Amino acid sequence: MKYIAIALLGLAVAHVNSACAQDAPQMNLPRVKLSAGMHLIDAQVAATPQQRSTGLMFRRDMPQSAGMLFVFEQATVQCFWMKNTILPLTTAFVANDGTIVNLADMKPHTTDSHCSKEPVRFVLEMNQGWFRKKGIKAGFKLGGQPFEVK
Repeated sequence: MKYIAIALLGLAVAHVNSACAQDAPQMNLPRVKLSAGMHLIDAQVAATPQQRSTGLMFRRDMPQSAGMLFVFEQATVQCFWMKNTILPLTTAFVANDGTIVNLADMKPHTTDSHCSKEPVRFVLEMNQGWFRKKGIKAGFKLGGQPFEVK
């Protein structure tokens, strides 16, 4: 009986922690340095299903040279939306070699789906307008460890 009570208490704590985490931005993800020509990007890496599903939700601001890189196990058509996301973002759907397949501007607090035009393993979200201001379009190749040929 004692073990059942401890297990139930553990489940209750886990539930409370997950409920709280769902209403708060995730700020302490691993980071990776990426390059877009001469521009450097400090990207948080969302690699687990939970990290990817939370993404940039609830974030009130983000430095201009910062972003979030979503890493998936295999290349598939990836679709993103902005539920619970406050910041206007531009999403870059990125091939294994770092080539941007397509870009999508996304409005905050919407469930409009924005998808890659072909299967990709990487998605990079930046403040809306960052890619445009830097002259970066589909076909541009990003650099960094995730895109190095193995």
